[in-house]
Amino acid sequence: MHGRTSGKTLQGYDLIGDVHGCGATLAALLEKLGYHQRGGVYRHPRRKVIFLGDLVDRGPRIRLAVTIARRMVEEGEAYIVMGNHEYNALAYSHPAPGSAGQRWLREHSPRHNRVINETLEQYRDHPAEWEDVLAWFMRIPLCLELDGLRVVHACWDEALIRRFLARRPDACMDSEFLIESETAGSEAFEIMDRLTRGTNIPLPPGIEIHSGDGFTRRSFRTHFWAEAPKTWGDVVFQPDNLPGELESHPLSAEEKSRLSYYGPDEPPLFIGHYWCEGIPALPTGNIACLDYSAVKYGRLVAYRWSGETRLNADNFVWLRVPQEERAMPRPWEIDFE
Repeated sequence: MHGRTSGKTLQGYDLIGDVHGCGATLAALLEKLGYHQRGGVYRHPRRKVIFLGDLVDRGPRIRLAVTIARRMVEEGEAYIVMGNHEYNALAYSHPAPGSAGQRWLREHSPRHNRVINETLEQYRDHPAEWEDVLAWFMRIPLCLELDGLRVVHACWDEALIRRFLARRPDACMDSEFLIESETAGSEAFEIMDRLTRGTNIPLPPGIEIHSGDGFTRRSFRTHFWAEAPKTWGDVVFQPDNLPGELESHPLSAEEKSRLSYYGPDEPPLFIGHYWCEGIPALPTGNIACLDYSAVKYGRLVAYRWSGETRLNADNFVWLRVPQEERAMPRPWEIDFE
């Protein structure tokens, strides 16, 4: 792949998975990929970055992560798609329409408070900056298709994406879509849920998964590239194992009908979201998941794409997230103040 953009010959894209506030590690990964800061923006002479969303929440350098990504995007050095955590922040912070007694579009429940707590804490002394960041989140597209690749945070569902683009040709939400997306069963809810959170299958009554992030879950995440799945084990895609013998539990007709499918002849697709662990690997020849649990001291992962239609695991580049991410700023950390 070769093309000209922003005055430089473009050789490809470096796609970066869920950062979740590991801003110092993001700076170090960009340096490893050959990006260097000029004028407060990381730049590469021949490549651009695509961020897969989930810049915010959980990690210790959220403002730094957002600032690095936003400046790159606004300077034309990067693209980004929306993650479910950017969406959560928008719904959490948007006033509820009408006067039904609910003040916010997303209820400020203990669970929702816990998810966004680190982000709000780190912006607490910077309220104007936080409002500006939320306005930027509204300008982030939900999906991206360019130069032969596709990018979405969780799940590429072709039919839903076409319906969304018919409504929003720029692939970005507006306030009306955001409000509608919080109503279960609406078209906007279905689109937002599938693209940013993927598909979940409920566990049987009384069965729970106690995840490593401290949350208790009563459903499991599924992938969308099994052509003819028969059991839950054929589609489960998360670090947590299914309890007991549930891997062999047959998929019901209703569960099968709700699953998306992305075939092997489709363009290369890059996703985040799924908290993979271990050494980065490709689930199929045309799909790469780049979320490797960075904020749980996993890996912050990039894929160096240069136009290939069949992906190659040798093109993964990553850094382990060090314990020091939570300590004082390291020598590599850039100062945007």
